Amino acid sequence: MTIEFIAFNRTMQGTGASRRLRRANKVPGIVYGGHKDAVAIELDHNALYYALQEESFHASVLTMSLDGKKEPVLLRDYQMHPFRQQVMHIDFQRVAAGEKIHMKVPLHFTGEELAPGIKLQGGKISHVVLELDVSCLPEKLPEFISVDLSGLSAGQSVHLADLKLPDGVESTALRHGDNAVVALCMSPRGGAADEGEAAAGGGETAAE
Repeated sequence: MTIEFIAFNRTMQGTGASRRLRRANKVPGIVYGGHKDAVAIELDHNALYYALQEESFHASVLTMSLDGKKEPVLLRDYQMHPFRQQVMHIDFQRVAAGEKIHMKVPLHFTGEELAPGIKLQGGKISHVVLELDVSCLPEKLPEFISVDLSGLSAGQSVHLADLKLPDGVESTALRHGDNAVVALCMSPRGGAADEGEAAAGGGETAAE
C-alpha cells in the first residue's frame, strides 16, 4: 500500500512564523537526510492529524509530494500540543535507494484465544513488547509483524528469536544478542512471579 501526502516549502521560519502557521491550520516541519540538504516544509493540519491516527503512517515508507516532486520518506518524529488535539511540528527523513533503514514496526498478536494457557489453564496473556526495531532495505519494510500466541501454555513465553520475520528483515535487538520476551502467558496462580521469571529468561519459550 502506498501512502502519499502533500507538503509545501516553508519560506518563513522562526517561532513567530511557526505560530502564524498554526493559526492558519498548518503544521511546520522539516525533511532531511538522503544526502540532501534539510528543507523546511509545511503541511495541512487536518489531513496530517487524521493520517497520524493510522498505524501504517508510522511504519511505512511514505511518498511525499513537495512542489510537484515525489520522494520516499519516513516519519521520524512529531510533537503534539500538551492538551489540544493539535500537531505542533513534524520531522521526516528521506529514504535513499539501496541503503538499509531502521524503523519501529508494530506487532500484531494473533491466536490468543486459542492458547492452551488461556482456554484450558485460566492463564492471562501479557504483551511485553508492542513494536519491534528492525533493519532492512526500504522495499522490504513490513507494515507489521505477526506474533502467533496460539501455542502458549501457562508459564511459557515468546521471545524475539521465535518471531518469523519476512525475508531481508532483521531485528536489531536480536542482532546485538538481546533475545527479549515479547509476550508471555501468566499462570492464574502466582502470575506476577511467573512474569518475572520469564522476563529474566527462566520461562519456557513457545518453541520449547
